[in-house]
Amino acid sequence: MTGSLAAALPGLDVIVDPDVLGSLSHDDAEWAPVGRPVGAIRARSTEEVSAIVAACAARDIPVIARGAGTGLSGGANAVDGSLILDLTRMNKILEIDPDNMIAVVQPGVVNDDLKAAVAAHGLWYPPDPASAPWSTIGGNVATNAGGLCCLKYGVTRDYVLGLQAVVGGPAGAYGTAVRLGHRTTKGVAGYDLVSLFVGAEGTLGVVTEVTVRLRPARAAAPRTVVGAFDSLVAAGDAVAATTRLGLLPTALELLDRTCLQAVEQWKHLGLSATAEALLLAQIDTPGESGQAEADALARVFRDAGAQWAEQSTDEFEAEALFAARRLAYPAMERLGPVLTEDVCVPRSAVPTMLASIEEIAARHGVAIATIAHAGDGNLHPLIRTPAGDDAARRSAQAAFDQILTAAIALGGTVTGEHGVGLLKRRGLRQELEPPVLAMMQAVKQTLDPRNLFNPGKVTGDPDAVAPAPAPPAGS
Repeated sequence: MTGSLAAALPGLDVIVDPDVLGSLSHDDAEWAPVGRPVGAIRARSTEEVSAIVAACAARDIPVIARGAGTGLSGGANAVDGSLILDLTRMNKILEIDPDNMIAVVQPGVVNDDLKAAVAAHGLWYPPDPASAPWSTIGGNVATNAGGLCCLKYGVTRDYVLGLQAVVGGPAGAYGTAVRLGHRTTKGVAGYDLVSLFVGAEGTLGVVTEVTVRLRPARAAAPRTVVGAFDSLVAAGDAVAATTRLGLLPTALELLDRTCLQAVEQWKHLGLSATAEALLLAQIDTPGESGQAEADALARVFRDAGAQWAEQSTDEFEAEALFAARRLAYPAMERLGPVLTEDVCVPRSAVPTMLASIEEIAARHGVAIATIAHAGDGNLHPLIRTPAGDDAARRSAQAAFDQILTAAIALGGTVTGEHGVGLLKRRGLRQELEPPVLAMMQAVKQTLDPRNLFNPGKVTGDPDAVAPAPAPPAGS
């Protein structure tokens, strides 16, 4: 099969080395199933992606597009008999248009590299997942990534104006390249297919170009407010109070003591971990108004029971605290396998959800550390297990499922930004009514009738160990 594929794609190398394939066959999700691909190709252009998709369609080979592999849901994992389409070499910033405040990029551009490039023009690209130093714009689009600033400035979908994608189905033969969306500030011509593709996790086609809106660079460094709490629930009370009083910081992040200690042991940032939880907030409103917001937020923290709440006057210290928040997951991962949650609940329900996480941890005898984009209710419990301990693994997976159930019961969702992938398929069925799930499956069937684009993910069978593609039409 790979020989036939290579012959159909002259000038492109089909990777079959088992070690390389092993590294490209999965993302960073713990315990998500991984199939056996037939090969991998590193594409460099839309034209190459079109040729690859067409050649795969002719041979009924599923196509799994991937970027940096920083995902945490198994969304980029191989299925049996698939081709891994690595887009990291499509890493060019094609255009920065300061007059219209847009940029056009290939999917392999790293988030932080885009930020740095547009900053040279006095502009800012706000979506900032904790993986921003490594994750790609294509991967961010696939999962509709959020990040620390999304509380005030929104998520990836809010910044994607247009896409180029290689598709199949009603658009024509598999391998057809189409442009969706626009470059203008406003545009409502027809259905919003761009928003449909953002967050679709590569199940509807392969995104090969992204047009994003930009914002003016912020005039001054944001003010940082830090609150220390003697419990996670008390920190959650402060989050709920912040929302209730109408305060809107740029970021409002939670970091528990376990995560802070893990980062300090790894990076030695000079941070002290004496409280059970820290809330880290940033205010970027300029002038006296910003100072008044920072003062009000510190009062909210104290009124909610903070041991102390202060505005950081040390820029280095403030940067170290937010660096610790971004490094929390890899720091925990160094200590052993980590099953990462991504539930999101109404902000008023954050204290109740944090209490539920603690109760679930105690019930199953598992260690759960917690980080969170607390200001928008997006919690990331990190379920830790000793390596090679099957009983602990089963307990962790049971806790994982019960956290999903608890979030849904509070009116929340099973994923705020990591995507459904493979790990959350059962949770998706629990969250969505059957008619809604049927609508999603109908969209997939219409736009990818041969089930070649990332099959088995999102709406796939949660009991499938290594999801396989559907048979070709007419078979």
